[in-house]
Amino acid sequence: MCGRYAASAHPDELVEAYDIDLDATGEVSRSVLKSPQQPPPGEPDFNMAPSKQAPVVLTRRPRGGSGEDEQVENSGQGAATAPVRQLRLLTWGLVPSWAKDPSIGSRRINARQETLLDKPAFSRPALRRRCLVPISGWYEWQVSPVATDARGKPRKQPFYVTRADDVPLALAGVYEFWRDPTTSEDDPLGWVVSYAVVTTSAEPGLDRIHDRQPLALEPAQWEDWLDPGLTEAGEVRSIIDAAHVPGRFQAWPVGRSVGSSRSSGPQLLEPVPTEELVGVVDPVTGEVLGG
Repeated sequence: MCGRYAASAHPDELVEAYDIDLDATGEVSRSVLKSPQQPPPGEPDFNMAPSKQAPVVLTRRPRGGSGEDEQVENSGQGAATAPVRQLRLLTWGLVPSWAKDPSIGSRRINARQETLLDKPAFSRPALRRRCLVPISGWYEWQVSPVATDARGKPRKQPFYVTRADDVPLALAGVYEFWRDPTTSEDDPLGWVVSYAVVTTSAEPGLDRIHDRQPLALEPAQWEDWLDPGLTEAGEVRSIIDAAHVPGRFQAWPVGRSVGSSRSSGPQLLEPVPTEELVGVVDPVTGEVLGG
């Protein structure tokens, strides 16, 4: 699964790296959090957690707001305006349009590749509303095969995974609109726009950390994945199949403080010295370190 990631770039850096035409991260959008987000939405966040608002890349016709975009889509109007690649703040945890309330999104942060086009919550967005989730890297917890914690349970070691080259890292995602029925249709805060990260089986090496990983798309695939005119299931599957390129990533163990959503900052990415590891499997060699 993908339950935490680092989004350490400023919006202006993302605009350049992901060929953004419209930076809409300054627009007001509805949050599902009860307390103010820290760091604030749009600021670098080294510990992005579910329910937070995060920068997401999508291609749509700009009509003045997320809710209005959806109304235009459903009405069939606005076709004269060409779709543009946008950077927007969306909520992590997909809320289906038919949900009674947005709390359901906390259980839909990931969409499995294998069932993406079958599950009711994800199938329609997968054909009509795909996005890129720009990240610096993601965190995953490895369950030790030999070491236990103070409660006698297998010890878990967090790892940070990122690209081994300088290519921008973009995860495949899908997004959806949900409107609060207690608000007016022209109220921009009546809409929650949310997303889920597509996950797949972990590639060799990374499977020593966890059996799942997020699906990363190469830059040559971005345009097709974002294309709102690409609506055939077979075409979507072809993009997903072509995204399985092993050997792009590197991973190292990091401190356990990343487990707290209150923790943030570049120090979360610092490697843990080998001599401090306990029962950790090296993802490259398979050797148990500190066993």
